[in-house]
Amino acid sequence: MELFILRHGEAGKRIGVAEDIERSLTVTGQNEVEEIAKFLIALDVKLDFIATSPLKRALQTAEIVAKALKVKKAAFEQWDELKPEGSRIELYRRLSQFKHEASVMVVGHEPYLSIMISELVFGSGTGHIILKKAGLAKVGVTSIQPKAKGELRWLLTPKHMKKMV
Repeated sequence: MELFILRHGEAGKRIGVAEDIERSLTVTGQNEVEEIAKFLIALDVKLDFIATSPLKRALQTAEIVAKALKVKKAAFEQWDELKPEGSRIELYRRLSQFKHEASVMVVGHEPYLSIMISELVFGSGTGHIILKKAGLAKVGVTSIQPKAKGELRWLLTPKHMKKMV
């Protein structure tokens, strides 16, 4: 499976826990995500499915990418497993339902996504990977069950992607 792992774009300031769920992308964050979408289009990336955290900033990020890449509504879902406190074990279980040749994007938060990349690539969550806001990683997943494994294909910041378009 080609797994694209996208951190949400820049969001408004955190005030409290309740407000954290509803934080929206800033204008800068929206622009960064639009640049990512252009980058993916330039690479002719075709996504079979997008799963996103239901938190507003991640949902907005996923919606921008889905619209630009013309992902069908039936291939777009909000997964609680992608919340900051979500279960990666349950996420891997859900990802195991996709075919080996599928192209899937997950959109979420830090440090959850960096730990996920580390688990896939290094076999544990102790690798030192940092996914910047609106950063994008591509992992070639070689196995999900019984243990998630993969190869890091790329890890890019928004600045890298903008320069490459």
